[in-house]
Amino acid sequence: MRFFFALLVLSLAGCNKPADVTPPYKPVGDVKHTMNAVLEPAADVIWDSAGAIITFEGEQDLAPTTEEGWQAVINSATVVAEAGNLLMMPGRARDNGDWMEISRGLVEMGEKALAAAEAKDADALFEAGGQLYNVCLSCHQIYWVDQPGRY
Repeated sequence: MRFFFALLVLSLAGCNKPADVTPPYKPVGDVKHTMNAVLEPAADVIWDSAGAIITFEGEQDLAPTTEEGWQAVINSATVVAEAGNLLMMPGRARDNGDWMEISRGLVEMGEKALAAAEAKDADALFEAGGQLYNVCLSCHQIYWVDQPGRY
């Protein structure tokens, strides 16, 4: 009898509805703001710091040449990675499929660019920048094409 009473008590304890928990964060901007104010400027720093421009006058290497330049890329790579996290937040995430996979790709490419910048490895930064471009393009092809609000 005690066994059944204990079983009943445990069963009823599992029926309590958990209290609603309000997250401690408060999104301020929407996805469009996050893209325009956070992600795009940071990605541009990475892309403008990798590779070379070839003209009739010669070749211009885009890799940073100063500590400040590399630090700007480090900062921007960190922002790209964290922007991926921001895009996975409830209220910003469009779905649990492609959107989340692409957002995780931003985190991963931000980490790769960060490692390249910390190592001052221009070739690795160029590679990470190309992969970052592909992640961005994959998102735009799914979520941005032919949509009036674009984001």
